[in-house]
Amino acid sequence: MSEAPSTSSFGFRDVDSREKVRLVRGVFDSVADRYDVMNDLMSGGVHRLWKDMAANRLNPQPGELILDLAGGTGDMARRFSKMARKVQQRRGGPDATVMVIDYNAEMIAAGRKKGGEPEMTWNVGDAMNLPIPDAVADAYVISFGIRNVAHVPTALAEARRVLKPGGRLLCLEFSRPKASAIRAAYDAWSFNAIPAIGQAVTGDRDSYQYLVESIRRFPDQKAFAKMIADAGFGRVGWTDYSGGVAALHHGWAI
Repeated sequence: MSEAPSTSSFGFRDVDSREKVRLVRGVFDSVADRYDVMNDLMSGGVHRLWKDMAANRLNPQPGELILDLAGGTGDMARRFSKMARKVQQRRGGPDATVMVIDYNAEMIAAGRKKGGEPEMTWNVGDAMNLPIPDAVADAYVISFGIRNVAHVPTALAEARRVLKPGGRLLCLEFSRPKASAIRAAYDAWSFNAIPAIGQAVTGDRDSYQYLVESIRRFPDQKAFAKMIADAGFGRVGWTDYSGGVAALHHGWAI
């Protein structure tokens, strides 16, 4: 496993890695109850389409163990559970298991309030130190969460450790728009509108300022794909959504 560095980015600042863990926890403690509402406002609801496309790419199957990292609100896990159950109803097989794992207990609590599916379990856990044996999971999915960990290579190494040979990794994350016009419009919206919306809806401008800054500090598509390959994944690639505003990276445990 990669050794975590002493410093890590928190928005546009560099902080001690242990301090980032505390600061990110504070952000999500603050926004947990309004997290899904804010995602709708920030993306105009488009994040739901991105998540649908990611779930279709995963193609959950009966009997699979699927890890949904940074999944506290449960919106991805509900998709996975329902999709696996539909396949099960057609051709049988054991129940799938979808483990929601989030570092933030407030996010897990917010997700549980919304209800779950029979296949789902709720767990507080650290993406950099998963309480899961080696080579047991069929799939590892993390949606809009990888940029919040203190050391991305460590989280990717953990993903590779817990996946079976042939297991699949999917990482949905905000990324780098390719067209300069889209990039300029997105930057203007992000830095001017999103913190203001956060203030109006949640009374917390600073948390949404961090979320915007963290997107800008995250590696672009090509650089992140290299990080995934360096963690031991094969057939690594990505699909841009909305011109690269978001990207779905994928790889196979080899």
